[in-house]
Amino acid sequence: MENPNFTGIGKKYVENPSEEGDLGVGTGKVDSLKEVISEINDMVGERKKLSGGFFRDAEKMKREISNFLLESAPAGEGDSEFVRERSELRKKQMDVTEMQLNERVGCWRDIALLKKELREREKELSERLNRADMLGKILEDGD
Repeated sequence: MENPNFTGIGKKYVENPSEEGDLGVGTGKVDSLKEVISEINDMVGERKKLSGGFFRDAEKMKREISNFLLESAPAGEGDSEFVRERSELRKKQMDVTEMQLNERVGCWRDIALLKKELREREKELSERLNRADMLGKILEDGD
């Protein structure tokens, strides 16, 4: 019969199964790392989704401005106020394009930081799992 105080990967003995103990390979930390890794992956997906929505909205805005400019082009070409407003709309299109470029860079930067964090957490998880495996083998050899 197994001792109920043996828990986790590699069957580690702990005084209180809900705590990590002195060995540092408790299942609580491993589970926590797995959850953090999952959350980071979700955050990467959400950031990509947010950026995609921003680009769709910006493209729609630029398309609407272009359509308006095309539709109203012959109507007021002699009016200096109309020409000024058209020029402002073209500037707005350029501003939206610049915002898209900034968003692309910002998205890349955010995802790069998230992936760095993800690599660190995956490395930590791997190290913990390897330690737990080694301790499990040691405990098995000791039996």
